[in-house]
Amino acid sequence: MVNENKKVRVRFAPSPTGGLHLGGVRTVLFNYLFAKHHGGEFVLRIEDTDQSRFVAGAEEYIFDCLNWCGLTPDESPVHGGAYGPYRQSERKESYRKYAEQLVADGSAYYAFDTPAELEEMRNRFKTAESPSPQYNYILREQMRNSLTLGEEEVARLLSEDAAHVIRIKMPTDETIVFTDMIRGEVAFHSSQTDDKVLLKADGMPTYHLAVVVDDYLMKITHAFRGEEWLPSAPVHILLWKYLFGLDQMPQWAHLPLILKPDGNGKLSKRDGDRMGFPVFAMNWTDPKTTETTQGFRERGFLPEAFINMLVMLGWNDGTENEIFTLQKLVDKFTMERVHKGGARFDYEKAKWFNHEWIKHLPASHYQPRVRQLLEAEGISVPDDGQLQKVLELVKDRCTLLPDFVQQAGFFFKTPTNIDTAAIKPKWDEKKNLFFGEMMLAFDLAPSWQHEELERTFKELTAVHEIKPGELMLPLRIMLVGGKFGPGVFHVAEVLGKEETIKRIKFTLQLVQG
Repeated sequence: MVNENKKVRVRFAPSPTGGLHLGGVRTVLFNYLFAKHHGGEFVLRIEDTDQSRFVAGAEEYIFDCLNWCGLTPDESPVHGGAYGPYRQSERKESYRKYAEQLVADGSAYYAFDTPAELEEMRNRFKTAESPSPQYNYILREQMRNSLTLGEEEVARLLSEDAAHVIRIKMPTDETIVFTDMIRGEVAFHSSQTDDKVLLKADGMPTYHLAVVVDDYLMKITHAFRGEEWLPSAPVHILLWKYLFGLDQMPQWAHLPLILKPDGNGKLSKRDGDRMGFPVFAMNWTDPKTTETTQGFRERGFLPEAFINMLVMLGWNDGTENEIFTLQKLVDKFTMERVHKGGARFDYEKAKWFNHEWIKHLPASHYQPRVRQLLEAEGISVPDDGQLQKVLELVKDRCTLLPDFVQQAGFFFKTPTNIDTAAIKPKWDEKKNLFFGEMMLAFDLAPSWQHEELERTFKELTAVHEIKPGELMLPLRIMLVGGKFGPGVFHVAEVLGKEETIKRIKFTLQLVQG
């Protein structure tokens, strides 16, 4: 699958039309891992030939997503390279000569049909068996093109700059075969594919022509894309055959779909909206509607966890291992381990990956982001060392980064809402006396370490003949405001003597009142 004498070059070629879906990022990831595993190069090419679908800000968004994921291209419109330009709109003049070459060779033709004539064709030839007639080897004989018009008429129309497109002339009876890196041998019959437009009336190429020409000129050796592109394969194979020779064609891999949680069809943005989870890498705001679709980053995912989760949607290394760093993935990734079938997306599993990475990484890794989240909630964090200590203490309890607001916020801001309702039903004078005496004991404590505090607490419970379990919940609520948080004596140690005693006293006043 890899020619050791030829440098591996792969590409990701998105259209700047909106947010970057999970499936798109996974395609980037598989391209990146394959290239780096083989010491090759990863190219990002912007396919913006359809200017009617261009969305302002979408290209910048794509680069922001890849930066967040840590998947940096070797060549791109931003990074430059020897095979630029890397936007198809800037390569417009290079495509027509190839389209004209195909016409001259008899492999393509000019089509002069107007939009009204195409609509009339669809209505006239529509049947129950064929509700959407295609411009194919049968119907092209009924249309206005260089196959049906005389040479003089075609020459006249071209000289008058009559609006026209160039279409590929699909063979009427040919079996087209290629070997997919995932699926093995795949075959198509040419009669099942219509005569796709290669060059539009505005002179811009369609995806079909541009992807072949650009892959050739950029010396792409392997092309990975979603399996939804399989129906286009016959057109692309023929273009390679007609223009450059099949020996120049990259090796292809059509990646399996990412499926809905129930396995019933491709995962879409609509599914995420309906079920309450993101399907985009990062927040995307549609400039037309100003509607914002939340992404994994903003939901509180770490990029390491996001990448780790993505790669497991359709790949494994043959073991039970599930946690991989990006470098480990580069070392282990092979196309042979990519699954043929679609992978169900499981948001709970995605959160599990994030939880594992929060635990796995040092708190300093995500400390700046957590600081931002805390400060957005009005929680000031003056000391970085104290923050890191707190994050290490509570990180095992956090699944998403916003969880740190609850789990860490009370260390830096005294709770104002105390869950006294959880204390009052079993409160009595005996407990009241206990906590009064405990404050005195804590105030006199020679060492403010959690082990010493716990020892003092247990000695007092024995003296007062109260089970420790009856007092732990009230103490926790006094310090953190609710039924959450790490070990209560660890909390007290971090809070310090003065703050701990102040919070106990405040809650006692609430309970007594």
